[in-house]
Amino acid sequence: MRTYIIKSLFKHPFTFSITIRSKTTSAQYVASRARDATFEKLMDKYKNFVKVIAIQDLILSNPNKTPPCISLDFLSKLSQKLHLNRGAPSFLRKYPHIFHIFYDPAKSQAFCRLTDTALEISRKEEEAVNASLPLVVDRLVRLLFMSTSKSLPLRAVFKVWRELGLPDDFEDSVIVKNPNLFRLCDGNEPSTHLLKLVGDFSGNHFTAAVENWRVTECCKEDCGVDRMDIRYSFKHVYPPGMRLSKTFRAKVKEWQSLPYLGPYEDLMEKKKKTKAGLKGLEKRAVAIVHEFLSLTVEKMVEVEKISHFRNCFGIDMNIRDLFLDHPGMFYLSTKGKRHTVFLREAYERGRLIEPNPVYDVRRKLLDLVFLGRHDMLTSKSRSVEINKSEESGSENESVD
Repeated sequence: MRTYIIKSLFKHPFTFSITIRSKTTSAQYVASRARDATFEKLMDKYKNFVKVIAIQDLILSNPNKTPPCISLDFLSKLSQKLHLNRGAPSFLRKYPHIFHIFYDPAKSQAFCRLTDTALEISRKEEEAVNASLPLVVDRLVRLLFMSTSKSLPLRAVFKVWRELGLPDDFEDSVIVKNPNLFRLCDGNEPSTHLLKLVGDFSGNHFTAAVENWRVTECCKEDCGVDRMDIRYSFKHVYPPGMRLSKTFRAKVKEWQSLPYLGPYEDLMEKKKKTKAGLKGLEKRAVAIVHEFLSLTVEKMVEVEKISHFRNCFGIDMNIRDLFLDHPGMFYLSTKGKRHTVFLREAYERGRLIEPNPVYDVRRKLLDLVFLGRHDMLTSKSRSVEINKSEESGSENESVD
């Protein structure tokens, strides 16, 4: 009987999450979550997309070559660090639309460069990031304002520079160029720096993404709810096929109506460790991570990266468990030996509902990862490579 009960709990874990949390390990809690096939399919390719980005950055960081390239010997030495389990050459050959392997007779070495298509995507992403600098500055200001001290360790910001759409030289192009907003100070530890928010910002200067959603919901023609009824609510979209018991629905309804301080409101005094006080702190923590994800370009981030901000935001609880406790708002994937969280409401069928220019460009590169080796004979990038080879008559031959 006991075995049957445990199996039933893990089949539909969130129905009983409150009662079984104390009886399960953290790993069991992660494993028991309700899966979403759409997000899992996306992450199945995204785990390799992360590796593609890492190799692309290595290639582009070698400006002495025209076009930029990197030797396969050097890349092979980094295979373990980059998690290229079958070696660098094998991984590169999986994505001929992105990487081109060629042999340099003068150096008696094989090299890798980006295809013309991949280079063009990289150039367009840089243009999109530079064009969105005003938005980037606003994101960084909001992030700092959510901090209890209005400051963040610079190393934590470095962790999420790509997620926030920051340019790779953001210290100069964003921080130094906006002295009226940002200031770099020495941290408490040697060789550490704090990024501080300067200037006068009132408490109602910023509006959280969830508040905009509430206004939109109330303004709908077919809206059947009063604004007062959803003034503390968050949008919930549950995984397909997930069974929701009456008890679970009742607890969610109770949680939705619970008052809390928003992510841009100052926590004037520490909440008492009463049941109501702890619930309020949890809901504030949910509001902060919800806003954090809303500020990212792709509405997703690795849990390990966001954990670096936990103390700065005054979140006194496990970030990963926070995501698992609210499956209607967040989806946690464990693909690629990393835990990645998505803002569920921002996605539909594996794509952002409201894309932005930086996301659109990155999606083109992700689509090439999805493409893999397919359509090589008809792809524009392959045609360019063949034409170049024919016109130059060089001895450089592709080995892929």
